[in-house]
Amino acid sequence: MVNPFSLPGVNYYGKGALKNLAPELLNLKAKKVFLVSDHGVADAGLVEKVKVKIEDAGAEVFTYLEVAPEPSVEDLNRCLEVYKENNCDLIIGLGGGSPLDVAKGVSILATCGGSILDYVGLNLVPQKGIPKFLIPTTAGTGAEVTKNAIFTDKKEQLKKGVVSIYLLPEIAIVDSDLTMSMPPHVTAATGMDALTHAIESYTSPKATVQTDLYALKAIELIGASLRRAVSFGSDEKAREKMALGSVFAGISLANAGVGAVHACAYPLGGQFGTGHGVTNALLLPYIMEQNIIGDLQKFANIARALGEVTEMLPLREQAQLACEAVFALSRDIGIPQKLTEFGVKKEDIPGLAEAAMQVTRLMDNNPKKLTLEEVTTCLYRALD
Repeated sequence: MVNPFSLPGVNYYGKGALKNLAPELLNLKAKKVFLVSDHGVADAGLVEKVKVKIEDAGAEVFTYLEVAPEPSVEDLNRCLEVYKENNCDLIIGLGGGSPLDVAKGVSILATCGGSILDYVGLNLVPQKGIPKFLIPTTAGTGAEVTKNAIFTDKKEQLKKGVVSIYLLPEIAIVDSDLTMSMPPHVTAATGMDALTHAIESYTSPKATVQTDLYALKAIELIGASLRRAVSFGSDEKAREKMALGSVFAGISLANAGVGAVHACAYPLGGQFGTGHGVTNALLLPYIMEQNIIGDLQKFANIARALGEVTEMLPLREQAQLACEAVFALSRDIGIPQKLTEFGVKKEDIPGLAEAAMQVTRLMDNNPKKLTLEEVTTCLYRALD
């Protein structure tokens, strides 16, 4: 089977790319713009910076700043109600993955109606939504180029994903200047999130020649620049590399998908409120250790992309170096190393493993078909 390869309608990547916002708004003749973001982005001065660009295009701006981290279905519905009150003709998502996903959700629900839970799964959104532009202020989620939006179902204590080509934006603008104000812990978490996207999509059964190009380059860029971006955030070159690595990982994720790391992260986030990037980072090396026999050559390639010296080593040992490189990177940038730091207890593990196995869309896209016992083992290893 040949898998399709999709991208947003127009993409702007690079330092200073935000200058393209006003011309694109003029092209679409936008008159009323609904700007979705959060207070942290506003406090960094980025909401005002984008508002000026929107006003330069002659459009009126209605701002919503109440997006919560790891947004729930209820959070999305509150934003939707404000959108309906203002009846805008274009939506801009500005921020990390949470505002971008909420912007996607509002775009769809404003047109299709119902609850976002009606569209959980693959290709269940019936039609295109309100036009949307997505502008990330972190280098990690890749949400600006993906067909995915994730929301927490509080009733089931589980994160759920909507996957549809209609979630792709008309315009994606990735400007590394907007990431300069990220504090170290956010830089670390979002950077490891991007690395997880790149590694999981690179080793996915749905990977193609095209996605491999993006994923492997993302791994190389992130491996070379994340430590510097965390420790010296004013380094513009490191920020540029991280922004590009993030968007490349997002493109690969959008087309090849992710696997067991994300499947395990969903119930953890739903039940314990763990941040998505940190959860992925913590789980990634343990799942990789289970997965490496599924594709030794690709894991060896990952090790080299992360700067490991693999010459003269047997292929199995080369592949193992990928896991060691991820462990080292995660520790160096201060990622929490154990699930107990989030209140997870030993007795929670079996239920979390069972819930992860139910996320079949992702478990089926893992390079190795993991058993319940193997997933449980990974979670116990990550516990303490």
